[in-house]
Amino acid sequence: MSSIVPLRAAIGVATTLLASSLAIAARADDASPWQRDGHSAVRLLAGSRSGAVLLGGIAFQLQPGWKTYWRSPGDSGVPPRFDFSKSDNVEAVTVMWPAPLKFDDGAGGHSIGYRDQVVLPLRIVAKAADKPVTLRAEINYAVCEKLCIPVEASAELGFNSVASTEDANLRAALDTVPKPANIGDPNPLTIRDVKRDGPKNVVVDVVAPDRSKVNLFVEGPTPDWALPIPAPVQPSPPGVVRFSFELDGLPPGAKPEGAALKFTLVGPEKAYEFNTNLN
Repeated sequence: MSSIVPLRAAIGVATTLLASSLAIAARADDASPWQRDGHSAVRLLAGSRSGAVLLGGIAFQLQPGWKTYWRSPGDSGVPPRFDFSKSDNVEAVTVMWPAPLKFDDGAGGHSIGYRDQVVLPLRIVAKAADKPVTLRAEINYAVCEKLCIPVEASAELGFNSVASTEDANLRAALDTVPKPANIGDPNPLTIRDVKRDGPKNVVVDVVAPDRSKVNLFVEGPTPDWALPIPAPVQPSPPGVVRFSFELDGLPPGAKPEGAALKFTLVGPEKAYEFNTNLN
């Protein structure tokens, strides 16, 4: 038995199916396929195409109980490495890092990184704003539970959408990146002071609304500085959380005097980055 569908209804159904197909295609165009290994997956995200400066992202998914690492991995671990040199019409790519977590590493120390899922925003500068942009990334990272497993992945993605379906995800990821701040800023969460305490010890005084849920991380002027994670000092002076760390892990021949240090201060809701020169 056959039925006759009115022409107007048929056109409406066809239009709806076409719109759905276009939406699915647009969504696929805004993210590369997931590159999966046994415990994680990674892919590229593309923001809206507008001008010479574009917003993209590297999205990671991790199985429960597994983690990956921040740009400075802490006492153990491997920082991710990215190579964008095979991209088309790309002048520069800057990786931005959401505020990390601190984990016990199982060996008496701590590592720094992410669990579950994270998006690292990318600031991409095109060589020519009016020409196509294709981002190609070689991604090397490690995923760890009790043991660490190295992962290598390759991803490719064109920036084509005037209004990307990933814009909201990328803006949310940007909101988790620590904001620049100055030592002594009158924020509820801030670093009040950084000072030397003897030849090898550095003391950092932090003001925080919730003193029990604050982490502080420190980096040297170059990636080959491997400074320890600052540890809370008990008792701390009234009104502050005091952290300290030793000037260990310097590269051969490096001197701490005048060194440019970067501090990342992470609270329950906000995170800030501070830059200072060590006296």
